[in-house]
Amino acid sequence: MQDKQGMGASMARRGFLAAAPLSAWFGSGANGLPEAAPLDFAALRVPDSPNACLAGPPGGNPASQITVPPFRADPDRAFAALRDLGGRFPRTTPLAAWPDRRQAQWVARSALLNFPDLVAAGIVPQPNGGSGLFLFSRSLFGYSDLGVNRARIEAWLATFRTTLGEG
Repeated sequence: MQDKQGMGASMARRGFLAAAPLSAWFGSGANGLPEAAPLDFAALRVPDSPNACLAGPPGGNPASQITVPPFRADPDRAFAALRDLGGRFPRTTPLAAWPDRRQAQWVARSALLNFPDLVAAGIVPQPNGGSGLFLFSRSLFGYSDLGVNRARIEAWLATFRTTLGEG
């Protein structure tokens, strides 16, 4: 049995959890979303639910669902192209960037119900030159995304290849 303080704290947490999704759902851009943090793409665990997609360079992460061949562009040029990538897609807003890590994140909102998905990307140097690309897109709400995150990753990859002149 919880004491009154424990019960109050528990109720406060439930209230916060109930309010947080609503502010994220009804917000625009990054409003109402949790603070962004850089990712360790090599150690990233993809959720068991079918509402996320990870793409990465060969050997980059065993959980990658899409293998991205290396790009000829050097990491700095590839990261510059990556930073501009999100602006080419509708309802996509920059969330955060860490240039020293060559990582950036965006929020992409659905057209119909304004659901926020998070998109994280990182450029990694390749041993023989060129760049590797990680892309991770995931839904914040729901169990299944009906393939939306995988389709997003594929569209971002195609646009990135074209931008670098490697398409």
